[in-house]
Amino acid sequence: MTGIELEERIAHLIRAVDDLSDAVARQAAEIDRLTRRVALLMEREAAREAAGLGADGAGEAPPPHW
Repeated sequence: MTGIELEERIAHLIRAVDDLSDAVARQAAEIDRLTRRVALLMEREAAREAAGLGADGAGEAPPPHW
């Protein structure tokens, strides 16, 4: 390979690494956002359960058709 070919390959590899780095950064931000949302939902559900309104329906009045 010539020096120019090597430089071109290195430039392409640098671009690929930069693109992958950007993708990883975006995914990390999305994971952080989703982690916060899951934590919030877990807190809400824990509060519902503590108030007797758990996901199993305990503490809730039966629907009108019962």
